[in-house]
Amino acid sequence: MGKPLLMMILAGGLIGLMLPSGKSHPAGPSPIDPRGVIPSYHIGTAPGGGGNSRAPGGETRLERMGNGHFYADASVNGQPVHLVVDTGASTVALTVADAQRIGIPFSEGDFDVIGSGASGPVRGKLISLDSVDVDGKDVRNVRGAILEGLDVSLLGQSYLSQIGGVQMSGDQMVLR
Repeated sequence: MGKPLLMMILAGGLIGLMLPSGKSHPAGPSPIDPRGVIPSYHIGTAPGGGGNSRAPGGETRLERMGNGHFYADASVNGQPVHLVVDTGASTVALTVADAQRIGIPFSEGDFDVIGSGASGPVRGKLISLDSVDVDGKDVRNVRGAILEGLDVSLLGQSYLSQIGGVQMSGDQMVLR
């Protein structure tokens, strides 16, 4: 039962990323420019209303971007990765490019169908990440996946459920 549930949650998260939010957010640019480039944000700064910003009490405040999503900069296995926070995803899901860049050993020939989404079968590989750290909130031995065709890596529940809490209010998300 665990694998089908994981796939349903991943599929739901992917569908959510593809659907427009229906809400206009004039403050701050979309994190993806027309060329498909995702800007790099650094902890402690919030250029254009995005990225991680440390607040009192060890909280990390994330601002909703123009496309309706929240993004965070993390250290995954000691390497920087820019992710969309996806509370509907059961695991941390990495793009093929992010997984290669941070040195996770895999071959796309190892990919199997691990779920289904709106556009059909979802292919990838289930993995375990040594560590995921967002602004000092470090979690070890995190369940994850490398997904074929994913455009931006996802920060899912295998990380979010292990930190002190996640709260969303309006256009702000707080990680504790």
